[in-house]
Amino acid sequence: MQIFKKSILAALAISALSATSPAVAQVKLGFLGGFTGPIESLTPPIFDGAKLAVDQVNAQGGILGTTLEISSADTTCADATAAGNAADKMVNTDQVVAIVGALCSGATISAANTAGIPGNVVLISPASTAPSLSEIDDNDLVFRTAPSDAYQGDVLARLLLSKGITEIAVAYVNNDYGKGFADALGASFEANGGTVAASEGHEDGKADYRAELGSLAATGAQNLVVLAYANGSGQTMLRQAVEAGDFTTYIGGDGMVGDELFTGIDTAAVEGMIATKPGTPDLPGAALYTELASAAGLDPTAIFAPQAYDAAFILALAIEAKGSNDREGLAASVRAVASAPGEVILPGEWAKAVALLAEGKDINYEGASGQHEFDAAGDVPGTIVEMVVNDGSFVEVGAAM
Repeated sequence: MQIFKKSILAALAISALSATSPAVAQVKLGFLGGFTGPIESLTPPIFDGAKLAVDQVNAQGGILGTTLEISSADTTCADATAAGNAADKMVNTDQVVAIVGALCSGATISAANTAGIPGNVVLISPASTAPSLSEIDDNDLVFRTAPSDAYQGDVLARLLLSKGITEIAVAYVNNDYGKGFADALGASFEANGGTVAASEGHEDGKADYRAELGSLAATGAQNLVVLAYANGSGQTMLRQAVEAGDFTTYIGGDGMVGDELFTGIDTAAVEGMIATKPGTPDLPGAALYTELASAAGLDPTAIFAPQAYDAAFILALAIEAKGSNDREGLAASVRAVASAPGEVILPGEWAKAVALLAEGKDINYEGASGQHEFDAAGDVPGTIVEMVVNDGSFVEVGAAM
């Protein structure tokens, strides 16, 4: 890795020295998120995380001698065409250098295939967790700062078994996220001695899931896992399951972690509900991000907000290191600034990073959500935390092993 990184940095230095283009008016990033649809309550805090990184860049002198801007567009999360159209506008009309996003896995895949990859634009998703994202032919343009559900599914399976839950019925939203998560959970759960009584997909956006719930309840399983979205089928399905009273324990994945999930639900009936989500490891960057977010009036615990901060900060560092805001070579620069060796850069340390880069020094960003040593697929290992419902709200218990 060290030899590979030095070769990347050498190439970037040559590129920067040979650049003859005048200073740009501004450097543009895009943010693709589900501002409407099944994660609409989760998206604004994630966008705020990315904007916090941008604000800190500008407050500490800007980028390439100018300002960093970030614009947003709505993918709806559930509509691949909307995601593709939003990405197309950003890439070909707005002329962004890179994109933070999308959030939902299907939206990210559509955005990448429709516009990102053809336009040679790097995308770093802070929230797309479907294993299928690792498999797209992306010319090394698609990265993510959240771990794959191939990992989260395994962690959730072992967590449930450690609590004595040995049989589950699984309901999942029938898309890249839901099916990928369900497959990973089921495989690990059964490999470690558990029983998956049923695992059934459903379409998002319906008003009634009683037939699907009845089919799952007919297996006799008392533990219901719902892998869907807090503002979509997950909320409706959980509410109708509580009303029917066929299950005693409720379990969710990261898409369910939002207190809007409990709208119209007797929270006493879901007290102790278990969920998992990508979290932050016990590293200096995580503690520092908590301070920075709190000072800015943001919720430092908002799901995927630290990952969005990291995605935006890494892109800014990569652009600064490359010495220009053109798209060519940005993916290599992303890998260079986010991996060892190098002097560690923590959240908020923009001026320090710029000074080091100006001196020709090597940097290694270790962020709000962890160390981002991207593998060949653009994935990171990440940390998964356990969440439990207490008095009508999700609270973090700690790292799930």
